[in-house]
Amino acid sequence: MNIIGKNIKRIREDKAWTQEVLVAKCQLAQWKITRSTLAKIESNVRRVTDIEVKLFSQVLKVSINELFIEKQNYQ
Repeated sequence: MNIIGKNIKRIREDKAWTQEVLVAKCQLAQWKITRSTLAKIESNVRRVTDIEVKLFSQVLKVSINELFIEKQNYQ
C-alpha cells in the first residue's frame, strides 16, 4: 500500500492549503508539477519517485519520515 499520497494530502490539508497552493509552492521551488498530477498522487493513482519524496518533504517542510508514517484515523 502506498501511504505517501495519503500523507501528502493530510499534511497539505493540515496546513489549510489547496492543491493549487501546494502546486504553486512546488513550482516556486522550480519543480514542474500540475494539479492533475498532484491529485493522482494523493489518490494513489500515481506513485512518487524518490526525488519527488524529497521535494515534497522540502516544500511541505516535514521530514521524509513524516511522509511514510501511517496515521490510523485519517481517511
